[in-house]
Amino acid sequence: MKIAFTTLGCKLNYAETSTYERGFKAAGWDVVPWTQQADVYLINTCAVTETAEKKSRNLIRRAHKTAPEARIVVTGCYAELRKEKLLEIDGVWRVYGATEKGQIIDSCTKTPLFVHEPTQNGTSCTKSAHSVHEMMGAYSTGERTRSFLKVQDGCDNFCAYCTVPYARGRSRNISICECVKMARNIAAEGVKEVVLTGVNTGDFGRTTGETFLDLLKALNEVEGIERYRISSIEPNLITPEIIDWIASGTKFQPHFHIPLQSGSDTLLRRVGRRYDTALFASRIDYIRQAMGDKVFFGIDVIVGLPGETDELFEETYRFLKERIRPAFIHVFPYSRRPGTRAAEWKDQVQDSVKTARVARLEALCQELHDAFVAANKGREDQVLWESSVKDGHMGGYTSNYIRIERAYDPARVNTIETVVIA
Repeated sequence: MKIAFTTLGCKLNYAETSTYERGFKAAGWDVVPWTQQADVYLINTCAVTETAEKKSRNLIRRAHKTAPEARIVVTGCYAELRKEKLLEIDGVWRVYGATEKGQIIDSCTKTPLFVHEPTQNGTSCTKSAHSVHEMMGAYSTGERTRSFLKVQDGCDNFCAYCTVPYARGRSRNISICECVKMARNIAAEGVKEVVLTGVNTGDFGRTTGETFLDLLKALNEVEGIERYRISSIEPNLITPEIIDWIASGTKFQPHFHIPLQSGSDTLLRRVGRRYDTALFASRIDYIRQAMGDKVFFGIDVIVGLPGETDELFEETYRFLKERIRPAFIHVFPYSRRPGTRAAEWKDQVQDSVKTARVARLEALCQELHDAFVAANKGREDQVLWESSVKDGHMGGYTSNYIRIERAYDPARVNTIETVVIA
């Protein structure tokens, strides 16, 4: 049997697709490129915007046109939100929602997705029906230097603008034991850096009674992994205890991705965020005090939330420019999602206004990023060199996520080298 995969959306989806690929290969299937004829096509969809949903539908139709007799398997966020609609599309064989992902390989091949294996100390990870079928651990492969390790899924926050709790389910996680096992598998492949991913990563432990800090400490002991990054963590969940431990001398890098969404307390309260700008700023201050000014902060901001007046947008702009001064701003225009509370609000912001505000924040992002890089010039740091080559050059990232390039040298791929940032 031949199977082809394609993925839309976030790093979680890519980690899951890599896990499906390994599982189907273990079952004896041949994985072929998406553009080739296959017996089964698996599409891991996204639903974060209306455009993402449209792309998901188009990919399904394209696969059916390529191989009309093939069976199409659909999973991901769009699969959870629009299951019945997807089943009506020609060629769709099966649709797997948020809590059904762990069943995909078992039901398609009759080969279990997870094999019960002992850990290094001779004990085994407990895999209940809940952990296998409702929460699927996953990690990405295919890149020699970095792997994305999914440790948590879902969210219980139900922010007014967001479909995630509906698309990915309630907050849940696999055990620390299973996380460590996957990290050891990653290390065995020679990967040096792991990025922890989740929908609400800092909420780890909700279904196993463990803590996020306990997870970090356990992963820090995995031999072979030299660097860790935390892909996204809510400001109210990155506690002083976690910060102090990371700053004490660990494999976790001075690089934090923290969602703000708005620098206006009025909007934060309205959409149901669980912090205000004072708490957000205090967490940034605490990290800088513990780890220094070299810390890279990537901040998520949603532009054009319903009710965002010119004055409220200026609050966000000033908060970022004058108070937080992150190294990078991930700017997203608000997308009206059916079924969310915010979609029903009457004070929607015009698309033209959103576009103008996105442009202003992107310009600010460039200004702040340039300033961050300039402030780090002359400082020694370590770079993990990557395998990709462009115009005869290779690149890599410092501990605090500054991109460095040099002439390509295959002997340096997947090695960590001390450099002076120029």
